[in-house]
Amino acid sequence: MSLNIVFMGTPEFSVPTLDLLIKSKFNVLKVYTQPPKKSKRGQKINPSPIEEFSRKKNLNLRSPNSLNNNDEEFQVLKNLSPDLIVVVAYGQIIPKNFLKIPKLGFINIHASLLPKWRGAAPIQRAIMNQDKKIGVSIMKIEEKLDSGPVLSFKEMKLNQNSTYGEIKKKLSISGANLLIETLKKLSIEKIEFKKQDDSKVTYAKKISKDETRIDWNLEADKIVAHIHGLSPSPGAWFEHKGDRFKVFKANKSSLSGKPGTVMDENLNVACKSNSIQILELQKQGKNKQTIKEFLLGYKITSGTILP
Repeated sequence: MSLNIVFMGTPEFSVPTLDLLIKSKFNVLKVYTQPPKKSKRGQKINPSPIEEFSRKKNLNLRSPNSLNNNDEEFQVLKNLSPDLIVVVAYGQIIPKNFLKIPKLGFINIHASLLPKWRGAAPIQRAIMNQDKKIGVSIMKIEEKLDSGPVLSFKEMKLNQNSTYGEIKKKLSISGANLLIETLKKLSIEKIEFKKQDDSKVTYAKKISKDETRIDWNLEADKIVAHIHGLSPSPGAWFEHKGDRFKVFKANKSSLSGKPGTVMDENLNVACKSNSIQILELQKQGKNKQTIKEFLLGYKITSGTILP
């Protein structure tokens, strides 16, 4: 059968899925996204990537502030009588009464190998935890967070030199392709819903500002994972002479010294064990630079101890 689908998504991560749903000739009845937000500078109104994509494709779009206690949106969705609602990083928890509207339920792309890393920051936590593999899961949404049965999953090796931004882009494409494969099977009822093993659950809590500062008292491997897990956003950082510097890429190096000590003119910094060499960074209020570009205009002398 041809599935009638409502799509819910907001950031760039969601766009490949919506694009592939259209290209695969699924009937997308309506698209939901978060309403435009004001930027911090200049108060410019910024529509979400899904809103921009939907307007280019002339898709039927809605952007309510909230679904909670929203009788109007409940009735809109109910009147559409969708077979399925696909959710990809929508940014709102789906109210319990909405879950019963579509015939086949709500299906979600989650950027982890469930039941590992349920929650808001699965990719960042996997990188920061130095996991060996990562992936995407296609799951049915239930009332409890990321707890529904898994329809399918796809894993990939996690390269510790890759950043959150790079991994997220790969998983958005991988998840979109896996969803289409899954929906084709679902439409002819050739799919098995597999219950998650609750004894293996881990949670990926939202990244807090308090954990973004680089702690030089950790081992070099852990600091590299911390930097890459937060790159490009929100960004791991250190301070020097009252200025904040975000670090986007780094490598482990073999120098040793007191943690936080700048070991040479190439910005190798000592850690609890070994050291890291900073490869890409950004001074507060400036553009991102490679270490070569940065050192042409700014010096942090050898022997400096970074707090």
